This record gives sequence, C-alpha cells and structure tokens, in this order.
Amino acid sequence: MEPTEILLSQDDGVLTITLNRPDRLNAYTQVMQDELLAALDHADADDDVRAVVFTGAGRAYCAGADLERGGETFDWGDRVAAGGPPPRDGGGRLSLRIFQCNKPVIGALNGSAVGVGLTMTLPMDVRFVADDAKLGFVFTRRGIVPEACSSWFLPRVVGISRAMEWVATGRIFTAQEALDGGLVRAVLPAAEVLPAAQALAREIADNTAPVSVALARQLMWRMLGAAHPMDAHRADSRAMFARGQSADAREGVTSFLEKRAAVFPDRVSDGLPPVFGDDDAFPEFT
Repeated sequence: MEPTEILLSQDDGVLTITLNRPDRLNAYTQVMQDELLAALDHADADDDVRAVVFTGAGRAYCAGADLERGGETFDWGDRVAAGGPPPRDGGGRLSLRIFQCNKPVIGALNGSAVGVGLTMTLPMDVRFVADDAKLGFVFTRRGIVPEACSSWFLPRVVGISRAMEWVATGRIFTAQEALDGGLVRAVLPAAEVLPAAQALAREIADNTAPVSVALARQLMWRMLGAAHPMDAHRADSRAMFARGQSADAREGVTSFLEKRAAVFPDRVSDGLPPVFGDDDAFPEFT
C-alpha cells in the first residue's frame, strides 16, 4: 500500500523520506508513525539503500504531535479504564527503530521542528537545519515530559547542562543556538539543507562497505551507554576479527593498492556478525 503521510524517493543509494502533511506543518500522527516504521524496515531490507535522509514537505520539518484532539491529545486514560494496557510512547517507537537501523540516517530539517518533530531526530547520525528554523523541546510548556527516548539521547548529543536548559524551559530556540550547542552539523539556507544531507549520504554510499558502516554505526551508538572502555574493546575485537576475514576487507585493501574504486561484495541483508553479546567463539578478555 502506498503511504499517505510520507513520500519515498530512492536515488543513487539514498532513500529520502519526506514527512508529507504540509497543510498541518507535517504534524506527527499514528499513520505517519506506522509509515515511517515501514519505510525504515524497507531501508534495512533493501541492499540498494545505503543511507537514509529525513526531510519535510513545505515550510516546516515537523510541528510536533498533531493536537487535533485538543486537551485530550495525550490522555489515554479511557483505554486503560476499558482494560487495555498503557500505550507505549509512539515517538519512542520511532526513535528506537532509527537507533536500530543498519543504514546511516541523516536529518535534513528544512524548517521548524518542535516536540516529537525534534526528538525524533536525536537518534539520527547527522542533522542539517535551515537557518530560519525554530526549534524546541516544548513538553514542559504542554504539561507533559520529553519523550521519544530523548532523556537518553539528548544529554549524550549535547551534554546534560544544555539538555536540561532546553527541556526545563521548553523555550523555542534558533538554528544558530542549536549549532552552538552541538545539536546540528550545519545551518544552511532552507533550499540548501536537503542537497547537503543527500550529498553526505551519497559520499557514504559511493565510498564505503555497507556492512562495515552498519557495524560502525551500532558500535558508536551502543558504546555511548557502555560502562567501561573494555566493553568497546570486546566489541571492536569481535568486529575486527569478523571483518578481517571478509571479502570486503580484501577488496578494500586491494582496491587501495591498485588505486581504483572499491566494489564491496558483502551485503547487510545477509546479516551482521555477532559482535555485542558474549559468544563461545569469543572468550572473555582479561
């Protein structure tokens, strides 16, 4: 079934996902969430997709949750009273899926992003933003709390002090402040945001081994929560052992020595080596 609230465009190894409710400033809905989750499943399953870019249609990236239910927007008490379980946070489901993605994910924030429109970008690897965009973690001003796993991601991206300032005040801030705080990679004119994100995605797609990128992405993100560098050493060693025997490693070195572009044969869809859990093939280190 064709999506109704997002657009998908695939070109030169890059899947561009466009939030497509411009008349509502791309406000986040259950339908949009389900379509985004399905798009990420497609990205992981399709070896022709080497990187993913998120952007928005119209003048905003995402205005946050759709508030058409008014004051009842975040109230699911009736569901629980009827015997149902408390619902999982929808933004969190999306953030976790982005976190688990085997392809790099780049945010091209073509305009303003607030609430879930901003927290959904935190597990993305790189963010570009339009110079006139207004940004905000506005939850405390709506009587709720930051969601989408942002209490895990935001302090790791910008540090606890900046994170607490933004979420405690709930104020709107500028793209320049986001750049100064390390939240975004670059501030650009709106028309240049998507091309810049796609150019970075194509640099990855054109020059790197997809399995190595997938493993590197997981190593970087998962080690943010590691208790000790030994955890990283174990995972690195397992990954190096597995990758060192691969056809990709042989091709990477050979193509470098022969001064030609590499053609990496291994595919993400064939599976990634188990580098994170304890495994009989990898005894514990001392």
